[in-house]
Amino acid sequence: MKKQMTWLEDILKIYKYFFILCFFYISPSSLEASERWILDKTLSKIEFELEVLFAKNVKGKFKTIEGFVELDVNEKKNNKAIFSVQVDDIEMNYIRYKDLLLSNIFFDTKQFPKAVVDTKKFSYINEKEIKLEVELTLKGKSEIVPLTIFVTRLAEELVQIQSELIFSRINFDIGIGKWSNTSILRDKVKLKTNLFLFQE
Repeated sequence: MKKQMTWLEDILKIYKYFFILCFFYISPSSLEASERWILDKTLSKIEFELEVLFAKNVKGKFKTIEGFVELDVNEKKNNKAIFSVQVDDIEMNYIRYKDLLLSNIFFDTKQFPKAVVDTKKFSYINEKEIKLEVELTLKGKSEIVPLTIFVTRLAEELVQIQSELIFSRINFDIGIGKWSNTSILRDKVKLKTNLFLFQE
């Protein structure tokens, strides 16, 4: 009987240590270590512009945008964000050239319907201005490009993210054959974002 009591006491001690460890590692602070922010699709905008010599610049905006941000609020080291656009769902000023722009000569949207910006894992110190090297995937190609984002907290669970990303269309084969010439249709494409995200 004495041996059974000792055995039960040992089991109770093990359970006690187990619950202490659980409390330590799964505390409210650790559960709150990650925040997820979801894109507000009705408010957010991603616009593009391409310079044209002796004519109006090509301008437009993507109408279908997806994206989210995950923040490591304690360590600020394992943050990530992914945003994508449906390339064929656009509004543009040169409407008569829209079919050409979506064809395999430029975006080839039948094969590559989406463009994606992926930050991978990143860290930050100043949450209002964050400098990143992001991966842009477009027309089946990926390239690392610099990006600075400006963050404004509008409310406890609503933030605004503004940025400007510039990339070479030639590096992504956007404009092949005679359209690869950059003397008239310039090389650099500018993407301007004005995104609103709410906390999930």
